[in-house]
Amino acid sequence: MRTYMAKPAEVERKWYVVDATDISLGRLSTVVASILRGKNKPTYTPHVDTGDYVIVVNAEKIKLTGKKATDKLYARHSGYPGGLTQVSAGDMRRDKPERLIETSIKGMLPKNSLGRKMAKKLHVYAGPDHKQIAQQPEELDITDLI
Repeated sequence: MRTYMAKPAEVERKWYVVDATDISLGRLSTVVASILRGKNKPTYTPHVDTGDYVIVVNAEKIKLTGKKATDKLYARHSGYPGGLTQVSAGDMRRDKPERLIETSIKGMLPKNSLGRKMAKKLHVYAGPDHKQIAQQPEELDITDLI
């Protein structure tokens, strides 16, 4: 018996819409990262991008548990002396909720060129509307997957 290895030309991709309303950030991120990698398919191959496209809507309504809204910090550095900027998760949810979810999901993907390719299949929107209507995405209820 031979091990099946998916080829990039043979991969069939679907589009899914996930509603982030009142779902914990970490639980949403793990499910979405798994779908982007293709781990929900029987044809999963680690070195091939077999994942599907995911659209996350209502990012502004994501739930942060415990004291994460005030205590969890996201840092970036400009490269200049004294150029460290830190933003709390609560402030990021208020100002740029898309970035909060994208950062969380990208941290769960591989740190190489394949991971960057997988991250491009993620589309996050703060409100309930999205631009990918022409792709006819399926609604994905992740409450049963959590």
